[in-house]
Amino acid sequence: MWYFLIKQAALAIAQHRDLQRRASAADVELFNEPYENWYVFSVEKDSYTEFMDHLDREGIAYDLTADRPTREEMLAGMR
Repeated sequence: MWYFLIKQAALAIAQHRDLQRRASAADVELFNEPYENWYVFSVEKDSYTEFMDHLDREGIAYDLTADRPTREEMLAGMR
């Protein structure tokens, strides 16, 4: 499984819905101000290339990881 992390503010509602359909699972990590909320899209290993190519074509910035980060790890990365 691969995990794509995308800032919530970077996606329009239609883009979010499209990515939800393409991913195996989608979660939202909510943070308080001044930190941003993040979408976490879980994608199977056999389809992550297609998902990544779609993000690149749409110009959507993302972080990619093979292990799902914890809330604490995400928060540490924003500090």
